[in-house]
Amino acid sequence: MDPEGLQLLLPPSTLAALADSWLREDCPGLNFAALVTGAAPSQAALWAKSPGVLAGRPFFDAIFAQLSCQVSWLLPEGSKLVPVVKVAEVRGPAHRLLLGERVALNMLARCSGIASTAATAVEVARATGWTGHVAGTRKTTPGFRLVEKYGLLVGGAASHRYDLGGLVMVKDNHVVAAGGVEKAVRGARQAADFALKVEVECSSLQEAVRAAKAGADLVLLDNFKPEELHPTAAALKAQFPRVAVEASGGVTLSNLPQFCGPHIDVISLGMLTQAAPALDFSLKLFAEGATPVPHARRS
Repeated sequence: MDPEGLQLLLPPSTLAALADSWLREDCPGLNFAALVTGAAPSQAALWAKSPGVLAGRPFFDAIFAQLSCQVSWLLPEGSKLVPVVKVAEVRGPAHRLLLGERVALNMLARCSGIASTAATAVEVARATGWTGHVAGTRKTTPGFRLVEKYGLLVGGAASHRYDLGGLVMVKDNHVVAAGGVEKAVRGARQAADFALKVEVECSSLQEAVRAAKAGADLVLLDNFKPEELHPTAAALKAQFPRVAVEASGGVTLSNLPQFCGPHIDVISLGMLTQAAPALDFSLKLFAEGATPVPHARRS
């Protein structure tokens, strides 16, 4: 999927509302620093100071649009960043540029970090010859999910379900509450009707077979060791070839290749959103005709 086209997924009204809420959080009242800078027309350069994948342009634009500033991008969404590189220029009143600076940098650093980690995970998986889906999870930061799910997509991973309405996932607690796998799946199938798929979290082959017999579309083999995962998936697929298998739990970039196999359709990693290191960006005001290059981040 072309990263440039992903911005079409983002409703303008949602972008504006998010940008407004972030700016209000950072400056809910008086901005005393504005008296220091004044409102003279100014320009600033956005610099990338660590390697990775650029992600978050639509959100960056929305933040500065709220402040009546204009952003001119020099690199497309999804670009491989080789520091130090100028990514964009922003123009507007000095006090408004600085009002948006930290909010925009925080967002861009985190979104790009997730895209970078997702891209690495996809590359690691593809190097094994596996052709399934590397996916994120619902383990996202409250209030920041849209940015994080978008970052996954820019990095080439699947976002998985966006919220509880995107897929009926029956987890261990649902099974306990319903009184068994069969009852839980039947209830999920009734709720899903024809519009949604049903996925069931299972901890053994026996439980997976019961879930598949009850009508599950996908089975989540959670917290399986690789040596247990692959024979379990193979045995399940032998009986139910149309049931998709997702592996999750304890998957990291270093052990990801061990989870890739011919009977695994999806591998989901919570660490793509929970543990992705933020990239380093800076926004520096400059005088016309002079754009000093900042130092690269030291690892």
